[in-house]
Amino acid sequence: MKIATLATGGIGGYLAVKLTQAGHDVACIARGEHLTAIRESGLMLQSHEGRETVQPWMATDDPAQVGPVDAIIFGVKGDGLPNAARACLPMLGPDTVVVPFLNGVEASDRLMEILPEQHVATGVAKISTTISAPGLISQVGQFSSFIFAERNSRPSARIKALQDAINQTSSSAPHTDDVQRELWWKFVLFSAASGITAAGRCRWGDIRSHPALTKLCQDVIAETAALGRARGVALEPSVEEDVWATMSKLPAEGRASTAIDLEHGRRLEVEWVSGAVVRLAAQTGVPVPMNAALYALLQPYRNGPPA
Repeated sequence: MKIATLATGGIGGYLAVKLTQAGHDVACIARGEHLTAIRESGLMLQSHEGRETVQPWMATDDPAQVGPVDAIIFGVKGDGLPNAARACLPMLGPDTVVVPFLNGVEASDRLMEILPEQHVATGVAKISTTISAPGLISQVGQFSSFIFAERNSRPSARIKALQDAINQTSSSAPHTDDVQRELWWKFVLFSAASGITAAGRCRWGDIRSHPALTKLCQDVIAETAALGRARGVALEPSVEEDVWATMSKLPAEGRASTAIDLEHGRRLEVEWVSGAVVRLAAQTGVPVPMNAALYALLQPYRNGPPA
């Protein structure tokens, strides 16, 4: 397959390494020092499997140089979606599929405001990765699952082709008959993990060790799950317990990417996580006071450190 990663951050970079190793032509869209490092030394991945280095088919900051591809792995921060979506246009062929792996539950709908509907799929990534240095992607933990489908969750040849490509690697791309359920399952977890570890400047272990934080986390989980159900998502009756059970097994020193961005003075994705819960809840008529409190606490840091 011909595949583009836009951008080649944690998720795009991880998949670029794995898919290149599997024999696919991968074009990495990147910029700045990260692009220079990829061009000069290759794209590196550091994981529990060791360090792997590949030379992508192409590394560029100009999608027009790439031309039409079979699939675009779309992984950018929520605020960067509009510009990144427009950058996809030169890479769209008649049957190109754009698979968004963003935090939150609105990426697919937002993409359709810019891209033709027939190109847009829905995806959720279950992996922890980051750019740790120019040209170097680091993976935390051993889980790496990528769940995606057409927006209506019906099977298609192009989705199966990309699933097969990823399943040829050490990662998995399982079939789903309800991609919205998968998307919201992660959102239930991430709304709590993101909001609490960022607003509380804490880690997974702190949430489990302090009863007040444990209750707050469980309350946020319950609110977001109730919102999903109110919006027609077929979440399992046990989703609250299942999500908490998953969070109970996370590494004690771990924390959400929002907390890491806050520490480093970067812009926060709060509008697409806690902010999305508040916004969607207002549309749906569901009370979400705990999510609203986390959203308010993070507002001064939305664009970086307060002046």
